[in-house]
Amino acid sequence: MDIKQIEDNYFMHTYKRINLVVKKAKNRFIWDRNGKKYLDFFAGISVCNVGHCNEAVIKAVKKQLDSFAHVSNLYYALPQIKLGEELVKRIFPVSGRVFLSNSGAEANECAIKIAKKWGFLNPSKKGNRYEIICFTNSFHGRTLTTLSATGQEKFHEFFKPLCDGFVFAEINNIDSVKKLLNDRTVAVMIEPIQGEGGIIPSDKVFLKDLRAFCDENNLLLIFDEIQCGVGRTGKFYAFENYDVKPDIVTLAKSLANGLPLGATIAGEKCAEAFSYGEHGSTFGGNPVSCAAALAVLKIINSKFLRTSSKTAEYLRVKLEDLKEKYSVIECIRGLGLMIGICLKVSGKDIVSYCMDRGLIINCTQETVLRLLPPLTITKKDVDFAVKILEEALKWKLTK
Repeated sequence: MDIKQIEDNYFMHTYKRINLVVKKAKNRFIWDRNGKKYLDFFAGISVCNVGHCNEAVIKAVKKQLDSFAHVSNLYYALPQIKLGEELVKRIFPVSGRVFLSNSGAEANECAIKIAKKWGFLNPSKKGNRYEIICFTNSFHGRTLTTLSATGQEKFHEFFKPLCDGFVFAEINNIDSVKKLLNDRTVAVMIEPIQGEGGIIPSDKVFLKDLRAFCDENNLLLIFDEIQCGVGRTGKFYAFENYDVKPDIVTLAKSLANGLPLGATIAGEKCAEAFSYGEHGSTFGGNPVSCAAALAVLKIINSKFLRTSSKTAEYLRVKLEDLKEKYSVIECIRGLGLMIGICLKVSGKDIVSYCMDRGLIINCTQETVLRLLPPLTITKKDVDFAVKILEEALKWKLTK
């Protein structure tokens, strides 16, 4: 029986899979079972930031597997402890704390629980604070709680009633945030750059105003950097582009370059919110995943980020040139190698056209082509990708 038929027979139909059976992947490329080579400009939804099958990551994983794969969080595992130290020191060197989990949704669940516990410990005059201001078009996960924090109705349809305690403002509109403040408000949660929402960056002034708003009203500021973190924007943390530091930041996806790992990092204001037994995870901070993440952190140094940023600038210039030539492109937006090509038409068939010609991209929000290539791409890769994209646009205009 064909692999596609097996999947159809035995798996829940939750994914609209693309007609690609992967045989192997290396750095910026993927090969299908027939040997066809693809340039990957999606990186597993911003996961393989340092490239598929990165040799340093594989070496670290194999070395850890030779020692042990799992011992439970009731004991100390050196890769986990080292990773926690490295993550915290990069943002809260004096008094930060980290919780390691398995995924982005879990990292955000943890951040939400910290905020709620902190609101219980720091009530308003009218009692416990638990309400979190989120944003329309946001995406924070698929669990019921993170789904409730997600500002896209299409994800909510069959799962109501959702969890209480989430209200929605408009990104880059500080007045819409201020209007939602009340005695129950405990935090603001935002993606510095909305990914699933269509690659929508926050304005610098808006995030600075948001930080000031949280400080003035004794609220926590939570940054969800699950898609935009770990070097994706040219900085290790996306917030470094904005000169605004959150009270909590969440990471996942690319942190272990393909292995499951999430991190919730809390600063001084709320680092001590949890007490023993109030949160936990069987597999969170798995030693093998942590070994991979430590290798990733070593790779993504300042030199690596400078090189990646130069390639990102080159890609941006090429895409802006495309925009000037083809009126079907409404705008190019994003930061670093997190780019959205906003179209005036549907982008689904453009994704298929590019796939047929050896370029993997994605479309979100129906009209936004999403580019999330490995940070290791070269100018030669950019030239190839832009050539295919231009061919796709020409084809689209003749339909």
